[in-house]
Amino acid sequence: MTIKEANAIDMVSYLSVMGFVLAKSKGINYWYYSPFRQESEPSFKVNRHRNQWYDFGEGSGGNLLDFILRFENISIPEALKRLEQHKHLSAPAADDLPADPVIEILSVHAVSSPALIRYYQSRRIAMEIADHYLQEVRYKNGEKTYYALGFKNDVGGYELRAPYFKGSCSPKASTWIKNGAENLAVFEGFFDFLSYQTINQNQPVPLRDFLVLNSTSFFELQLPIMQAYKWVHLYLDNDKTGTRCTTSALQKFPGQFIDERCLYAGYKDLSDWHQHIGTAP
Repeated sequence: MTIKEANAIDMVSYLSVMGFVLAKSKGINYWYYSPFRQESEPSFKVNRHRNQWYDFGEGSGGNLLDFILRFENISIPEALKRLEQHKHLSAPAADDLPADPVIEILSVHAVSSPALIRYYQSRRIAMEIADHYLQEVRYKNGEKTYYALGFKNDVGGYELRAPYFKGSCSPKASTWIKNGAENLAVFEGFFDFLSYQTINQNQPVPLRDFLVLNSTSFFELQLPIMQAYKWVHLYLDNDKTGTRCTTSALQKFPGQFIDERCLYAGYKDLSDWHQHIGTAP
């Protein structure tokens, strides 16, 4: 996929498929709560005619590729590869705007697809852990039917992963797993959480609650939950966003928040380290 082809994908449709809920729309302008921070009024606008976004809270904007590079913190080649699966979401003509396509969940059941089992095994996730936390989700995206590993959030939506797909279904939110502990472990994505569970599967570890953000855009929103714990162990990514969130928490709450990224220094995240234990980063 070329950059031109990527930016021809309808951004409103893409945001819907990725689980971002539309706050309001008026004509060709579609408004969302900013994915970059917590806010009470929607300030993130997509002009569907131009197929461009603008965040009034930051005074910045751009095209779809600009958004993905900022939100996902990935390279252009990675973004183009990820957008390949959404190329059917072509931008509509200004006078012929269709209804927003959304991921429609068809069924949810225990993981049984050999392809999905091979996928989580390739990520070195133990079967017992996968069986406990993951489900197989069959869904419709446009006119086609797909299946993916599903990790449920606190409001009924799912993070969806397959070998060549990363997405979510509305509503998008974090996942808080409560075990009655006074310590909390925070993860950016669910494969980091599953890696942690697999690593410690047969180890004597302290009792902890778990918070899977499912997006670092929820970090500030979830701070009140984190602050209620005696200690908060942060297992965020080794990138600019993970560093920003970690540094901010350590400065605001010294002694309460703990940066655990030394465990996987030199790797993108805990999942990446877990997949490559024993090999050079």
